[in-house]
Amino acid sequence: MKKKGEEIETQDQQTKSRVVKVDSVESWDFYVTQANNQACPIVVHFTASWCIPSVAMNPFFEELASAYPDVLFLAVDVDEVKEVASKLEVKAMPTFVLMKDGAQVDRLVGANPEEIRKRIDEFVQSIRAYVA
Repeated sequence: MKKKGEEIETQDQQTKSRVVKVDSVESWDFYVTQANNQACPIVVHFTASWCIPSVAMNPFFEELASAYPDVLFLAVDVDEVKEVASKLEVKAMPTFVLMKDGAQVDRLVGANPEEIRKRIDEFVQSIRAYVA
């Protein structure tokens, strides 16, 4: 019986987590290239384990990822993948970067859930309008 509960928990965790953790420059390049090939927009959360506002945004970022299934949500720990953070000139956490075709189209610095949701919504709407 316990085993079945564990399976359900694992399944729930897989269902819940739509945010992909980037752990290297190679994985960053892979996901960005894949998204570009599929014309998939990307939202990146630059975070740090020591930054309380950044960590506090994680559940909200997961919620956004579930709300926008046609967008790729990436999480980058600036201490683990410094090269990506410096390439995109991320200097404060949390920083949220919206990307299309491999290029940054918007950026928001700070833990502001309402503004992030608004910007992602506008971003997704503009892409859908462009595609349609």
